[in-house]
Amino acid sequence: MKKYDVGVIGATGMVGQRFLAILANHPWFDVKVLAASGRSAGKTYGEAVEGRWRITTPMPEKYRDVVLKDATADMDEIAQSVDFVFCAVDMKKDEIRALEEAYAKRECPVISNNSANRLVPDVPMIVPEINPEHAEIIPFQKKRLGTKRGFIAVKSNCSLQTYVPALQPLRKFGIEKVLVCTYQAISGAGKTFESWPEMIDNVIPYIGGEEEKSEIEPLKLFGKIENGAIVPDKSMSFTAQCIRVPVTDGHMGAVFVKFKNKPALDEIIDLWENYTNEATGLGLPSSPEKFLRYFREDNRPQTRLDRDNDGGMSVSLGRLRPDTQYDYKFVGMAHNTLRGAAGGAVLMAEYLCAKDYI
Repeated sequence: MKKYDVGVIGATGMVGQRFLAILANHPWFDVKVLAASGRSAGKTYGEAVEGRWRITTPMPEKYRDVVLKDATADMDEIAQSVDFVFCAVDMKKDEIRALEEAYAKRECPVISNNSANRLVPDVPMIVPEINPEHAEIIPFQKKRLGTKRGFIAVKSNCSLQTYVPALQPLRKFGIEKVLVCTYQAISGAGKTFESWPEMIDNVIPYIGGEEEKSEIEPLKLFGKIENGAIVPDKSMSFTAQCIRVPVTDGHMGAVFVKFKNKPALDEIIDLWENYTNEATGLGLPSSPEKFLRYFREDNRPQTRLDRDNDGGMSVSLGRLRPDTQYDYKFVGMAHNTLRGAAGGAVLMAEYLCAKDYI
């Protein structure tokens, strides 16, 4: 595989930091540009994140003396110097949408961790092990944007990674209804216990925008391309309750599912344990050894024990059992800033490179 020169837009935030930790020794991607807001532009990366490095992995020394670019003012220079960019900025949605489209129109593909473009009909929201075929929408998007190389591809909401992967192999039974309660780590808000002491010994039963995303985005992940747009799957419905809990990393979901054709319990577990698809066989560097891991112990998965399985890129499942109102219930868990955020975006980029979309 050829080497790609890449940029990280929003490099100083928590997800940006996670991108750099992942990319420091990546076999395909070589980080050439770091960019952030005008407030940080001109500083070295070490200066900009001094006292603000928020993840447990140490800051890669190779980036310490890199001078930050202005993500907006230096856009032309950045777009010309890399093959594509990862984007994880903290801005208003309309500003993010405009920024990402501006990079794409400068023929610089954008692999985005942001939510601003997720529901645009011709922007693929790809989890490679679930819906790799959605990459086929990219030529339609390029036509709309008037580009030859430039496009935007996004990753889904981080908490979806706890349960939507488990539903994918079960769709053949006709999923009708899904109820999920998510228990989300503070890193999902870009926080640590040092910066958010109010979360210690506390639970907050509200996360802005999360429930709407949790109910809408799965339908797009499961959708089909029709007439140049990704049409959401309306054969099922989702309802969600999203809660912030005092955990550093790792989102958990308690899931209830009703089927049109109810499968046997052992059949579900067998499908999970043996699930593969096109992307799992491509040898992508960030692909986990086992995408779905089912635990038969009553007390697993546990966030602290299982969030780092397969480098934080696998989805841990457990406690599958019959339910009195739905057909089945189970628990899912995934590392929210690895599988759910930066790691998922890097895996998506690997897939798009392997399939010659970049």
